[in-house]
Amino acid sequence: MSTSAARESLLGDLLAASHLITLEQLPGLVTRYAARAGWPDVLIYLADLQQQMLHLLTERGPRAMYGPARQVRADRPAELRVEGTVAGRAFQLGAIVPANAAGGGQWWVPLVNGTERMGVLRVEAPTDPALPHDLRNLASLIALMLVSKRGTSDTYSRLVRRRDMNVAAEMEWRLMPPRTFATDRVLISAVMEPAYEVSGDVFDYGIAGDTVHLAIFDAMGHDTAAGLTANLALAACRNHRRQRSGMLRTAAAVEHALATQFDSSRYATGILADLNLTSGALRWTSCGHPAPVIIRGGRTALSLYCPPSTPLGTDLEPSPSLCHDQLEPGDRLLLYTDGITEARNPEGQEFGLDRFTDFLIRRHADGLPLPETLRRLIRHHLDYHHGRLDDDATVLLVEWHGPTPYHRDHVEALAGLPSPSHHPVDR
Repeated sequence: MSTSAARESLLGDLLAASHLITLEQLPGLVTRYAARAGWPDVLIYLADLQQQMLHLLTERGPRAMYGPARQVRADRPAELRVEGTVAGRAFQLGAIVPANAAGGGQWWVPLVNGTERMGVLRVEAPTDPALPHDLRNLASLIALMLVSKRGTSDTYSRLVRRRDMNVAAEMEWRLMPPRTFATDRVLISAVMEPAYEVSGDVFDYGIAGDTVHLAIFDAMGHDTAAGLTANLALAACRNHRRQRSGMLRTAAAVEHALATQFDSSRYATGILADLNLTSGALRWTSCGHPAPVIIRGGRTALSLYCPPSTPLGTDLEPSPSLCHDQLEPGDRLLLYTDGITEARNPEGQEFGLDRFTDFLIRRHADGLPLPETLRRLIRHHLDYHHGRLDDDATVLLVEWHGPTPYHRDHVEALAGLPSPSHHPVDR
């Protein structure tokens, strides 16, 4: 059998063999089947929750809980930093890169589910013309298998956490959609900190036909009750949105759910928005929440306006208004919570809206993939506050490509995906 045929057969055989295994069994299964296709060594590294480290997935499960990394073998480090390593570069930029400058037939391959960055593979493979395509297909299949296993795997959760998580954060991370999603007309990416102690922030998006529905909520407080409030707000929003309720009726349903459950003693601010992917028409409403911002042309930040209303759950007037704006191709729409803009560093200085949007504009000029831009934004935000946040900080960023679908390669570049056109020795 030719190498190409062996690799094609590998993907189908590996998928068929994966249905009745656990997550811990996946590395061994991949190793056995990949060897048949001429890839004698395939290692799976998963990014931690904050995307600072890459952790080796082994059949022995994760390292001791949040303790020092266990070295499996000298040539197989149990963890690698995202910053300052070749593996991290592959993760950040979505590029297939050689594992060392001297060559040697080892490659770092981005591990991506759709456009959700999960980690990287290290694959031992000889160079040939079909290699970029084959490595990309292998990584895509492994990512799909990981997603199919992680929802029921405590091992996965332990591996991607570097410390204990509070109960509110446990609820919210289980409720969130993937942090990155893309079609040929839109790219969505989000970040949420402090990852292990987040309590009152949640974000959401959903696609129905030519419309993308967006939501962000910020519940009062920084405790488990805040997490319950945010979870209820999001569940009520999804429930009525999926019943085809209009936006204002959905907001009223969230208001009713919170006021009934908590007797108006708990509330949440929020933004609900619908973006038409064909026309770029934006409908939105604000419930006591900071207004969205549009970054236009990669250099101008425009704050939107809607008449103010009260937070959800207060049972007070005025009721929210429905507002309309028009996006232009390439616009980036920012929904965020005040933990980004109003949080103060130990010197008492706010991070501020200008610093927030200026960072995104400068990174846009650098040509970074959108998920990598947000990863660096939250690192910058944490550094500004000396690593300590007293409030949840969440950003939901949406880039509308325009009414004409973009070429696949362009979307993949925006999301930081390994395009088939990228040659693995491209540095």
